[in-house]
Amino acid sequence: MQIIEASVLKQRMESEKLNLIDVRQPEEHAEFNIGGILLPLGNIMSMQIDEIEDLRHEEIICYCRSGQRSMQAAMMLETMGFTNVKNLAGGMLGWQ
Repeated sequence: MQIIEASVLKQRMESEKLNLIDVRQPEEHAEFNIGGILLPLGNIMSMQIDEIEDLRHEEIICYCRSGQRSMQAAMMLETMGFTNVKNLAGGMLGWQ
């Protein structure tokens, strides 16, 4: 798992379509999000990942509130065979 800084992600989002995965809860996602697919950490931990199966060999950037849940999600996705997973350093707190 690699780390990506918020400043780098913001810059890349201006010119690229990225695969962003929000691993927070639905109410957190509804409150503020940066356009990622909502896939709560609990779903990832229980291997309910049908909506991202086709991204196994593409870059995926996981984020949460502070970066802790997304780090767990990224590690879990790697154990499931995802090959290019990044974690947003500092999560949404770092983003804002």
